[in-house]
Amino acid sequence: MEYSIILSMPVYYYRHYGNLANLAKPNRVTVLYGPRRVGKTTLVNRYIDFLKTRVLKASGDNLAESMVLSSRDTRALLDWTAGYDTVFIDEAQRISGIGIGLKILIDARPELNIIATGSSSFDLAGKLGEPLTGRQTPLRLYPLSVSEMSQTLNAHEIRQNLEDFLVYGMYPEVRTASSGEQKKFILNELSDAYLLKDILELERIKKPRTLLDLLSLIALQTGSEVSLNELSGRLRIDVKTVERYLDLLEKSFVLYNLRGFSRNLRNEVTRTSKYYFYDTGVRNAVIKNFNPFSLRADAGALWENFMVIERLKFRSYTNIFARDYFWRTWEKKEIDLLEESGGQLSAFEFKWSPKKAAKVPALFCETYPEASYTVISPDNFLDYV
Repeated sequence: MEYSIILSMPVYYYRHYGNLANLAKPNRVTVLYGPRRVGKTTLVNRYIDFLKTRVLKASGDNLAESMVLSSRDTRALLDWTAGYDTVFIDEAQRISGIGIGLKILIDARPELNIIATGSSSFDLAGKLGEPLTGRQTPLRLYPLSVSEMSQTLNAHEIRQNLEDFLVYGMYPEVRTASSGEQKKFILNELSDAYLLKDILELERIKKPRTLLDLLSLIALQTGSEVSLNELSGRLRIDVKTVERYLDLLEKSFVLYNLRGFSRNLRNEVTRTSKYYFYDTGVRNAVIKNFNPFSLRADAGALWENFMVIERLKFRSYTNIFARDYFWRTWEKKEIDLLEESGGQLSAFEFKWSPKKAAKVPALFCETYPEASYTVISPDNFLDYV
């Protein structure tokens, strides 16, 4: 069974950062982070197409260009950019010392407009951080969000396609595919060839199969607390290696870590984590399960994963600065998502098909009486993303 797509989709979707002209400024580096193949390069190229100035395009995959950018040679950098007003550096995380090179370039040519993209926050952020303190504009681009899709589809059409979003995810290529088989092909290619590319290349992982096995175990525990000791035992690797792999998967935009919340209440669980995939389609590709919702035992977990990430996108794109957690007690009373912003707590429970009204745990109400509590289902989710 395949899900129908209500509209014929356009080649390009509206993206929140679609108008980079309002964000990219001289004397600063605009840095676009995000998972592979979410449209970072396409977004920048569309912006460049409308510029009436000369643009120098470079790539971290090009050895000659990488050597110039990592040279720390002011004269070489000036000669390389002479006559250009904008410099676009794709896959910047591959360039050694890129942060220092860009600082030298900005200092020598403050009028220059520089844009860099990277799919590895753990590498690119570290290289740019100290040299470009106060001189960069970091932007995070995710797979398509519901709010972005809402620029193309109306509320009824979003709901009609919701199960398709949950099964196949929100990658732009997936959303423009015309059939379920095409979507499966794209997602299998992503999970098999592209997803872990940065980790395998930059961190020299000796056993990539173990990394994939770890992802599979995490996928099967979506929405549940993860035991590092259990993962260590099942994978036959030490706990420190599990921790390192999970950290790399977070920093390469594959997994999102949600930690337990507490204000020192004795029976609150705080030292555990839940892991969610940045895209549910990738999660399903990892475990090779694209079954329709009527045949799925993990519908609730998929809904929870989808909503945690959609809230993350929403906060990021609307500049809501909040810390997020889950909440649980040793008696297994729990709340899926807790957002803390400006001292205010907002609790969210995600229910795919609530048979009866979900009640806020009494202990939570007693401990945090000022907190709001909302149950989010397919009926009202558009109000929160």
